[in-house]
Amino acid sequence: MGCRHRPQRKTAHEQQNESTIGHGLAGHDREHDGRCDFGQGGLDFTAPSGFYAGTWVSNVDFGDGTSYELDLYLGFADELDNGLGYDVGYVLYGYPDAPGSADFGEVYGELSFGLFSGGLAYTIHDNSDSALETGDLYFHVGVEWPLADDYNLGFLVGRTAFDDSDAENYTHFTASVGRDTVNLGAFNFNLEYEDSFDKDVKAWVGWSVEF
Repeated sequence: MGCRHRPQRKTAHEQQNESTIGHGLAGHDREHDGRCDFGQGGLDFTAPSGFYAGTWVSNVDFGDGTSYELDLYLGFADELDNGLGYDVGYVLYGYPDAPGSADFGEVYGELSFGLFSGGLAYTIHDNSDSALETGDLYFHVGVEWPLADDYNLGFLVGRTAFDDSDAENYTHFTASVGRDTVNLGAFNFNLEYEDSFDKDVKAWVGWSVEF
């Protein structure tokens, strides 16, 4: 199995003081190499306390009959008086129609302050056909600048480090431009590059709305 999918969770400061149910859709313009997704969506609930739970689904094609990924996650996010935000939680990556046992789970944590954020995720359980194994680690750092007219510009660098010394670690890079609107939600355009098996730059567009 291939692509490492990250659910569309909000950051800690975005979840502050919200009591909403939201949903999002994203269409991916990708060359399908038997690994990556090309459509996704999710549903989240966030309470005023900072607790949140959600689900995220994507159609996939691994070449083995697996048609979709279904992720479930929950966590807690808040922001301190000094502006330091934090987000901790658990996510289960599920592949219900995979021919084998492919599900795996991670615990994750993130800190954010001002323009900057950083975090890590650690795989705590896996199955025989999982893309990741117990002990694998993912970590990232990012920055996001607010621009005029409710636009924003962001960059993120993430690294996957496998517990298996024979596996090849890889890094991915993301650049995004987004805009928040009052009535139509938030839109963003993203470019991604990964220094692994696929050297092509990927482009995708996302949309999310709260109600």
